[in-house]
Amino acid sequence: MRLKFALAGALAALVAAGAVQAQDFKPRIVRFGYGLVDDSNQGRAARFFAKEVEKATGGKMKVRAIGNASLGSDTQMQQALIGGAQEMMVGSTATLVGIAPQMALWDTPFLINNAKEADALLDGSVGERIKATLEPKGMVGLVYWENGFRNLTNNKHPVARLEDMNGIKLRVMQNNVFLDSFKALGANAVPLPFSELFTALETKAVDGQENPYNTVLSSKFYEVQKYLTVTNHVYSPWILTVSKKWWDGLSKDEQKALMDAAKKSREFERQDTRAEAAKALADLKQKGMVVNELSAAEADRMRAKLTSVHASVASGVGQDLWKQTQDELKKLR
Repeated sequence: MRLKFALAGALAALVAAGAVQAQDFKPRIVRFGYGLVDDSNQGRAARFFAKEVEKATGGKMKVRAIGNASLGSDTQMQQALIGGAQEMMVGSTATLVGIAPQMALWDTPFLINNAKEADALLDGSVGERIKATLEPKGMVGLVYWENGFRNLTNNKHPVARLEDMNGIKLRVMQNNVFLDSFKALGANAVPLPFSELFTALETKAVDGQENPYNTVLSSKFYEVQKYLTVTNHVYSPWILTVSKKWWDGLSKDEQKALMDAAKKSREFERQDTRAEAAKALADLKQKGMVVNELSAAEADRMRAKLTSVHASVASGVGQDLWKQTQDELKKLR
């Protein structure tokens, strides 16, 4: 009986291997770049994606996950994808605004209230519509990962009121919505690539920055920042993208294998990121950061200062997309 089961198992394995081989997979090395350190939610999800692709293609397609911004900043990697010099990356949607203006929707301060709203918007018709704007520019958007709700850190003082923002030299992403938002709130907004941020904080070239807890922890910003204010001012996604030049040269089977692995990685990454975020704040307190939470009243005061930014986003992404987003959010709420 045991022999029968062993033979049946061996036969099933051979059939599965044959099914993979029968599909149109070629031996390929896929360079997958990302900005954070290897031991981060981004790094873990990149490795998960790599394993899924290798499994789905019977080892034919091998994904080399390369972190620590070793292939360049997000903007440099985006240009490499467009030119066909790099195959894949995951990075911020915010740095894509210069290529696809509709991406600025995701930078809107105080747009999304919770993870449920974020998932529904990103994975639904709004997210698909925005992803599609990349293809004419030379990139293909596969799925959105979660960076998380962004919060403020600085070295000057706790930010408890709107007025506390005045004069803080704050690093922001190279993105006009972030620049305009923090200028409107009174900060001295300084655009810098993420790869230069730790050094800028360490040398006091800037006083502060804003990122999700996970990034503050994995990038060790607690070593060079004293104060953390829980603002949840922006829900920040990442997007997994592929070079269109490279993508168009793949077989349908190869494209499907990558897309299926991307969707699995999205679920893995979001669960991992949310589990990590649940404990990251406690870890940051333990490491000596002074934490305060922005009150609802002060958040409303900040929101009121940003009405012109919201109007500018609506104009930049298109009134039709803005209305579609607001309609979706009303349904969700």
